[in-house]
Amino acid sequence: MVETISREELKEKMDRGDDFGLIDTLAEMYYRHSHLPGAINVPADEVGERIPELLPDREAEIVVYCMDPPCPASEQVARDFAAMGYSYVRDYVGGKQDWKAHGLPAAGRHYERRK
Repeated sequence: MVETISREELKEKMDRGDDFGLIDTLAEMYYRHSHLPGAINVPADEVGERIPELLPDREAEIVVYCMDPPCPASEQVARDFAAMGYSYVRDYVGGKQDWKAHGLPAAGRHYERRK
């Protein structure tokens, strides 16, 4: 079973400046449109080839997210991380839609144009 993290917990970690990897598991075009602040984009089908280089510390804390609860990508990516030997991976199940629905900040082209 994949461990999860709530929106509140994730926001608190970000506000404190905790050191953790935040992974947007959506396709690049969705990431460019908007993403959570500080997130890097690693689509689900690129995890095996990109993660060992991007996040070599298998003991590091990692949070993955997708679009919303029905989106399966973040849970699959969390399982992939575990299979690769990463020990502390959590899934923000609410995803980008939950984050934005609560008025929390996002980054990306959509937000840059609105400024």
